[in-house]
Amino acid sequence: MRQWLVSHLVSAPLGCLEPGCKSDVWVDLLDWWSVASPNDDLSWDRPAARLPVRPELAAARPYGAPQPPVAVPLNVNENPYSPPTQVVRAISKQIEQAATQLNRYPDRDFTQLRQALAAYLAKESQATGLAADNIWAANGSNEVMLHIFQAFGGPGRTALSFDPTYSMYPEYARNTYTAWATGDRRPDFSIDPSAGIGQIKQTGASLVLLASPNNPTGTAVPLSLVDQMCAESAGQALIVVDEAYAEFRPPGMPSALSLLGRHNNLVVTRTMSKAFALAGARLGYAAGSAELIGYLRTVRLPYHLSTLTQVAASAALAQADLMLARVAELRQSRDQLRATLLGLGLACPDSAANFLLFGHFESADLVWRDLLDQGVLVRQVGPPGYLRVSVGSPDQNRRFVQALTKAIDKMPGALALEPPQEGEIRS
Repeated sequence: MRQWLVSHLVSAPLGCLEPGCKSDVWVDLLDWWSVASPNDDLSWDRPAARLPVRPELAAARPYGAPQPPVAVPLNVNENPYSPPTQVVRAISKQIEQAATQLNRYPDRDFTQLRQALAAYLAKESQATGLAADNIWAANGSNEVMLHIFQAFGGPGRTALSFDPTYSMYPEYARNTYTAWATGDRRPDFSIDPSAGIGQIKQTGASLVLLASPNNPTGTAVPLSLVDQMCAESAGQALIVVDEAYAEFRPPGMPSALSLLGRHNNLVVTRTMSKAFALAGARLGYAAGSAELIGYLRTVRLPYHLSTLTQVAASAALAQADLMLARVAELRQSRDQLRATLLGLGLACPDSAANFLLFGHFESADLVWRDLLDQGVLVRQVGPPGYLRVSVGSPDQNRRFVQALTKAIDKMPGALALEPPQEGEIRS
């Protein structure tokens, strides 16, 4: 347990908890975990020989960010604000009514919810021509992505993305026996169009994943690049544009949804976990051609979307304006926080999401630990030397800046301004 917690939760050297460690936070984390999960048998640490597990899973650990109880949790890009009281009441009323029918299986095609999602996209992104047949939904955009990999990946096929990007993508590939390849981004985290298209052809990828805004960099993919990749890879690859954070993009920035009428090898994924503040409800969705959605329906498990999830999402969509009322405030807070980080001498790419990537540190690990010592949890993810922080409430942002300033002041020479280097395709 001790060894697993250190390596999995804090990504720190195993010696950190040995005699001489100067931080009490690690001991607090151990104490917390032993109380929070007293029955966790950590079965993934058992010797592979004891069970006929797939070899590539024998040493793998479950995906997940640390969740220790801290005063300022800013590590998983949640919306810091609870759903409005009026929406909570509407969701509660709908769930109470639905509970009388929980002896019945849910609507496996959830047509009404898909119609509501299509209507929302038409209003939010001016996505015309979408109907229920163009929409799919599942338990978070993670399950939607898994359905996409099940339908368009698999043995003998390759999925391609561009590092740094969302760290779950290679896990979808692993779980579906899909080969995984990555191309690199430019130093400013953009994708070179000719290089990117060349990598699609070189790898023979059947799936190309473009997160826009990209996680963890926050940078948006130009619509012209999506258009070009779709055109150049028609007949070979499905282009997947992951717009989990799309509602946070600057006003006037178009969505890839606008290209669906031009390319049948394009699918756009969204979620209600971020801007809609419904992370606990687990509702993600995708928009694409009716043919593509039909294939996703083929691979889904029966009754995969519970009645309670369906009614909660429908109630939230009925009051979308209320649910999204604080998005503009979060955009403004993001831009103010970025200006503050730049003022501290940090590199911080322009973000179209509800988080910021910042660095470049000689040791991001040391800065991350110091922030945690001060009760602020950010994410150590992405390129070496960088950290990612979610945009929180004004008070949370203020406490983060105070803690970061203290951490930097404690470490003369903490900043290393050398830009990341471009590299070759890795597979």
